[in-house]
Amino acid sequence: MRLLDLLREDFILLNQKPASKKEAILLLIKALERGGVLEDSMEFLRAVWHREEEGTTGVGDGVAIPHARSRAVRFPALAAMTIPDGVDFESLDKKPVRLIFLIATPLEGGSDTHLEALSSLAALLLEESFRDALERAGSTEAFRYTVAQAQQRHDAPEKGTNRLPRILAVTACPTGIAHTYMAAEQLGKAAGRLKIPVKVETNGASGRRNVLTDEEIRAAVGIIVAADAAVELERFRGKPVLFVPVADAIHRPEELLRSIEAGGIPIYGGGAAGGLQRLVRAAHTVYSHLMSGVSHMLPFVIGGGLLIALAYFLDSILAPDGPAATFGDNSPIASFLKTQVGEIAFRFMLPVLAGYIAQSIADRPGLMVGFVAGALAASGGGGFLGALLAGFLAGYVMLLVKKLFSFLPRGMEGAKPVLFYPVVGLLLVSVLTLLVLDPPISHVNAALSAWLSSRSSIGTVALGALLAAMMSVDMGGPVNKAAYVFATASLVDAAGEPVSSPLMASVMLGGMVPPLAIALATVLFRSRFSARQRQTGMLNFVMGFSFITEGALPFVASDLRFIPACMAGSAVAGGISAYFRCTLQAPHGGIFVFALVPNWPMYLLALAVGTLLSALIIGLLRRPNQGKIDEENGL
Repeated sequence: MRLLDLLREDFILLNQKPASKKEAILLLIKALERGGVLEDSMEFLRAVWHREEEGTTGVGDGVAIPHARSRAVRFPALAAMTIPDGVDFESLDKKPVRLIFLIATPLEGGSDTHLEALSSLAALLLEESFRDALERAGSTEAFRYTVAQAQQRHDAPEKGTNRLPRILAVTACPTGIAHTYMAAEQLGKAAGRLKIPVKVETNGASGRRNVLTDEEIRAAVGIIVAADAAVELERFRGKPVLFVPVADAIHRPEELLRSIEAGGIPIYGGGAAGGLQRLVRAAHTVYSHLMSGVSHMLPFVIGGGLLIALAYFLDSILAPDGPAATFGDNSPIASFLKTQVGEIAFRFMLPVLAGYIAQSIADRPGLMVGFVAGALAASGGGGFLGALLAGFLAGYVMLLVKKLFSFLPRGMEGAKPVLFYPVVGLLLVSVLTLLVLDPPISHVNAALSAWLSSRSSIGTVALGALLAAMMSVDMGGPVNKAAYVFATASLVDAAGEPVSSPLMASVMLGGMVPPLAIALATVLFRSRFSARQRQTGMLNFVMGFSFITEGALPFVASDLRFIPACMAGSAVAGGISAYFRCTLQAPHGGIFVFALVPNWPMYLLALAVGTLLSALIIGLLRRPNQGKIDEENGL
């Protein structure tokens, strides 16, 4: 079935200006209703919105593909909308959506042929030129013509090969319509770029397509299972299997393929691995909720923290003889930056963390109760850990509240988010936070703060070295973020007040060493790097001094030996910093905030020693003619 059989001209809405995600979906549903597609538009809206609550269909790159299967749909149809100014769709990449396709699918009795056509749409939308042409379409006829031409190119048979695929993959998403096929398409494109023979099986709503054969499974070096739904796994027993969410195959397919090529993937042993798969998914879900809170929290921490640090710096110049007890408030401008701006912004840190964790779990009903739970945790002495746990508590309690009120009649749907959810949710979460969560967490947090504030124990040096080394493990990945989040948590005491932290000082050095060490190595060992690498290395001086660890990633991708080399230097730098009791209140800034560090000469020395150590190790690990080899490989 052609896409044009589903996408009629009266289902295409060009140059719209919806004020919200829900309004955009409503406009598309009304178009389908006018076209006779729907028996009950409200029933279909509930089905679409239920799918959105499971996870946004804003897939990134300005595209959203909301979809649902419902008894309210008479026959399969496709509606489209272009939004030149964009609309917030809570997309995976946090960017506005300019192009929306709404997929309406009957629950029963429909042919599976249309699902295959819709899978090709999901694949086509990965092409930037196709998206741009649709957004530029000046008429519904031009829009349909662009779709027809793109599908014709996509469905054209390609010249095949008899060679067995080296890597296999299976993709599946809960609804089996969009993400399943987008993941397959991205894996195929990445395999083409890497010149790796790959075959991808899709487990979509129309069933399994491109099914993997026993011969292909035996010959494969590894298998990627990118699935958020159940797939047949027993056939992979005894093979290396990498389990990831389907979104990972869409957004980082090359990384997954390289992981299989590199080896070290666990062997799938049957049912136990299925449990491991569920455990990995659960851990990934928790991590994604945590990162949602952290990403919203960091602007408050960085903005407020830097202004507080600047206030101290200005006070040391403008009021050097002022009372030590009021340092940071002794000059008018310092007092403004610290008390009236910086500390106020900083105190939003814990409520924002908890609020957006709760929203990630329970959608918007969780935001308000999460904010309040975070504030209660902060005022009760729970600190960062208390607010973090309060966010998860608020989110999952709100999921329970939503289920409790699911029995209400349709006429009361509008009262749920404005009356029942906030009142009942706030009451339950507040009681649980104050009576169950706060008492034990406040004791733990107070003990941890007291231990960190002593700074006389060798344990602080060891912890500083460990956290600094973690910054070099994945250069901006989950381990790096875990160390950074832990350090930012130490910037606030049990009462929620900002403090200067030795761990923050160690972590900042740990993140600065990798790009600086690589840059220095390209200068000291020129023959061991290609001309392009030497040029990139010079840029790493700027990135390193600015505390941008990701500057090291291009080098790490080509040679994993950079990781242990950088970890060694980062650990030494972080340990030296902690040993000399260097502390930092600014969570970012790199070299530009060094003047705010007590004992800053030793802090600078720690950075120099760590950078030089890593640079020397890198030089020793790489062959003298490595630069020539890398140039031949295009690096």
